Amino acid sequence: MFQASNIGHENADTHHADVLVVGAGLAGLYILYSLRQRGLTARAFEAASDVGGTWYWNRYPGARVDVDSVQYSYNFSDELIREWVWTEKFASQSELLRYINHVADRFDLRRDIRFNTRVTSAVFDENANLWSLKTDQGDIATGSYCIMATGSLSAPFKPNLPGLESFGGDCYQTATWPHEEVKLSGKRIGIIGTGSTGIQAIPVLAEQAKHLTVFQRTAQYTTPARNKPITVEEQREFNSCHAEYYNKVRHTFSGVTGFPIPTKCLHEDTPEERLAYFEKRWKEGGMLQSMLGTYTDININAKANEIVANFVRDKIHETVNDPEVAALLAPSKDLPIGSKRLPIDTDYYETYNRKNVTLVDVRRDPIEHITPTGLKTGSAEYNFDILIFATGFDAMTGALLAIDIRTESGARLQDLWSQGPDSYLGLMVAGLPNFFIINGPGSPSVKSNMIITIEHHTDWIMDLLDYVSVKGFDRIEATKQAQNDWVEHAREVAEATLMPIADSWYVGANIPGKKRVYMPYFGGFDRYCKTCDEIVADGYRGFTLSRLKKTKNSSNFAAE
Repeated sequence: MFQASNIGHENADTHHADVLVVGAGLAGLYILYSLRQRGLTARAFEAASDVGGTWYWNRYPGARVDVDSVQYSYNFSDELIREWVWTEKFASQSELLRYINHVADRFDLRRDIRFNTRVTSAVFDENANLWSLKTDQGDIATGSYCIMATGSLSAPFKPNLPGLESFGGDCYQTATWPHEEVKLSGKRIGIIGTGSTGIQAIPVLAEQAKHLTVFQRTAQYTTPARNKPITVEEQREFNSCHAEYYNKVRHTFSGVTGFPIPTKCLHEDTPEERLAYFEKRWKEGGMLQSMLGTYTDININAKANEIVANFVRDKIHETVNDPEVAALLAPSKDLPIGSKRLPIDTDYYETYNRKNVTLVDVRRDPIEHITPTGLKTGSAEYNFDILIFATGFDAMTGALLAIDIRTESGARLQDLWSQGPDSYLGLMVAGLPNFFIINGPGSPSVKSNMIITIEHHTDWIMDLLDYVSVKGFDRIEATKQAQNDWVEHAREVAEATLMPIADSWYVGANIPGKKRVYMPYFGGFDRYCKTCDEIVADGYRGFTLSRLKKTKNSSNFAAE
């Protein structure tokens, strides 16, 4: 049995399981639960010292979920649904981590996980029909199938700024925030980055800092969260109609419910009607779809999108007292709202009215280098006690490409994805048999409720494993043609919208040298589910299912 904290090569192990799992976040835990329900053995590997995934690592001030807590929850256990009570509409990182730990404890999932262990390679032996994983602790594990639950936002990116090693103060990255308390009170703090993480952290940092300097490259749209306590009665009411919710959510674009679905184009309303509706949604706040879900053509019609964007820009100017600061915070006209991830916030714009907050536009005045006491831009030098990087992730592909994933015959994921990530349904990659990805590029993933897509992907893979077992197959491969067709479909869907326009992490623009490809599937979770169902009904169209039979030489296998 693997212990909860295995460190050092002296604890290296060799193990065989039916299925190997990489990652023990929300996806990894549900995979382990699902495999155990089917009587399949599993072994999971996790780089962290405990479960939690993104909510284990991202402990920065202000970290919280941006989907309603009751919907950002597992749906597989009625008992779990009934017994857990959330305290806030948008749960904080600490509460989310408590929830995940509760799930791991309740279903005894840790016994199948090796912690403090990073997978370094995954190699498929075509003759033995086995995946072999190696780790930085010297472990070797083999299994018939391998499932990657490495997360879409789990490979932190820190820009290589000259002089960083010379900084004499404390330096932190939001994605690897310390577990122990960081003393912020009375400190001079600099933070680089104003994406979703920065927007959550900045108001909290400003309340504690002696002075906070924010370095912004690209101004971002954000809308109010309107977070609030959630009562036991409210959650019981949600739980009472949970079955209806779970059925309904599969027929939504983003895997969340509880807000009006747009039914008409923006120009079907008068300017006065539009403004009144925007004001209503702004006051309600919450949900990633708060403003993007007002009309049907916001994501596809540039003129409609600009009207919504102008409404948010006007709100920025209404909120921020200094006109020059407001102008810096207002996104440019060439950035459609929604083309970068649209966060929700608590008092983000209001924070810039504080006397202890300074905004620096590094597009106009770039950072030249880090100094022993802070950093220098082209026109000024800033001194800090603490420097924080909120600079995002090598999203969706970074964690996968950090592992040497290949077949013994030479197919390597790094080569297969050299021109951008190709996949079939975001679940499999042609050329890598018996290898699955949860929330991979080409799936709805980050454009939907992550838990809902995790459960959908996992259930779909489990059903496929059941099917091949009943049919006597033991090898599953996505065909190159099916993959090409899916990639082309996903590209066409994205390019029919305004979404690929921005230099966002959706297209990998934040990573130097990364091939520009719009990675999430933007056809909608509902459309994606329907497609997956049709593929199953058509005998798993686009997959080659086969069986290896032993030849007279017992060391050789041949595909049948």
